[in-house]
Amino acid sequence: MTDDFSHLSEQERLKTENDFLKMKLMLEHGAKFSENENDQPPLPADLENDFLNYVMAFEEQSKNPKYIKVFDRIGRPGFFKPVAEVPDTAIDTEWEKLQDHLYKYHIILDVCSPNISVRELYRFTTEELFNYDMNDMNVPGMMTNFIYDEFHPDAVYDNSRMATNDCIEQILNEMALEFTSFYCEDHLRLNNHFPLTIEQFKGLVQNFKSCYSNLRILKVACVDCTVRNTDSVATGSYSIEASTGMEIITLSGTWEVGMTLNEKFGGWYISTVRIAGIDF
Repeated sequence: MTDDFSHLSEQERLKTENDFLKMKLMLEHGAKFSENENDQPPLPADLENDFLNYVMAFEEQSKNPKYIKVFDRIGRPGFFKPVAEVPDTAIDTEWEKLQDHLYKYHIILDVCSPNISVRELYRFTTEELFNYDMNDMNVPGMMTNFIYDEFHPDAVYDNSRMATNDCIEQILNEMALEFTSFYCEDHLRLNNHFPLTIEQFKGLVQNFKSCYSNLRILKVACVDCTVRNTDSVATGSYSIEASTGMEIITLSGTWEVGMTLNEKFGGWYISTVRIAGIDF
């Protein structure tokens, strides 16, 4: 800012500058700032100033985005060996060095799947990520985070989690089944009920839930998941505690979730659900 605020105290100067930055963000970028709610203490002026300057720098540089290869961004290092030249006894150390070097340039590579080895992460970084065109932004404190799984999805890991967390657990807990965007739109199967629309599927699940005053999951585990071309099947076991108000019973058994790959959208969708021991 060019205005002379020398007559103000540090806190007054920061507050004035913050108000100016807020107005500038609202007028130039359509930002909205809500009033403090629930009597929460206000953010310290210096922290708010850091945040507002961060947002301003981000918005300004986003107007005319520039791109740079990751390898150029990190200074074109020549000391990282090809993965084939790194022995197994040294791969962990070399990967730590590579991670540290990326971090120096505010870059992080994360991975979700536990099936990805350190050697594969090193290979991916040096052979693929180095050549990736990233957004070349210079915003103090900004980190660029890459996710390995977004480049190389692990269908076995992803489908196991979807079958367990997003399907079986949601069917067996006491909450209404709401989030069904990852189900096929029609021709669904639930045990012996086929074909079903999503609404019919949800209705059967709700009928089951309404028989009990409380449902508590004791265990839901995936024991296997296979992927063959455009078909995937995950299997596992479950145990729940169901209360009728008069008694508490335990329901347990095995489950199976079948999924189909939508090649047009590149995502997996649930088509078949079988839960032994439950009459829908």
